[in-house]
Amino acid sequence: MPSFSARGVLLDIEGTTSSISFVYDVMFPYVRDNIDEYLPQNWDSPALQKCLPTLAKDIGEQDVAVWLSGSAPDNQRSVSQAAIGLMDADVKATGLKELQGLIWKSGFHSGQMVAHLFDDVADCIRAWKANQLDLRIYSSGSIAAQKLFFGHTVAGDLLDQFSGHYDTTTGSKREKDSYTKIANEYGFPANEIVFVSDVVEELQSAAAAGMQTVLSIRDGNNPVPANHGFPAISDFNELNITLA
Repeated sequence: MPSFSARGVLLDIEGTTSSISFVYDVMFPYVRDNIDEYLPQNWDSPALQKCLPTLAKDIGEQDVAVWLSGSAPDNQRSVSQAAIGLMDADVKATGLKELQGLIWKSGFHSGQMVAHLFDDVADCIRAWKANQLDLRIYSSGSIAAQKLFFGHTVAGDLLDQFSGHYDTTTGSKREKDSYTKIANEYGFPANEIVFVSDVVEELQSAAAAGMQTVLSIRDGNNPVPANHGFPAISDFNELNITLA
């Protein structure tokens, strides 16, 4: 059982707290299935209009007013095609993430979606929080989407367990500087933070920034090299973290 003395725990989502399949088989298809209904119903909303300039840049359109200069139905069709095209290419784009988050919000709030968690996750998160560990999330999904996710899980609302959320606006999850920034946000040394992820390259970057690191190996995760060199767990109960 990997044991750590720490003050903070930083968690990935996909493949760590929740199955990769939930994101790819439930959340992404929900956007595809509902975007053409969502856009006309919410076209004039400030939240949707705010994300369109960023989405335009995601697809190489520098002037959103030029890109969306047609009728409302034509513009909505252009936005839908752009979003689905980015999803087809598996692009981690900020504007796309914002739009996905808005559509997911409608799904979570309506009860059509409930976030999956591995069975061990909620109890361990609550126990770590009760032991005064500072829990935060770092995911490629937008902060808004993260909050929706943890606010509507199969184990209930877990948002109050976390004191911070980070996404690609902080930086790439495969760059050392991103973890240095996050450690600075925590307000204590990086070596007092345990980062748990299913991606070896992310762990390498976090370790380079000084964090303690743990590899999450769950059913359905992508294969990892046999010589990855990180302590590994398949259940949060295997992770012993005491407050430093």
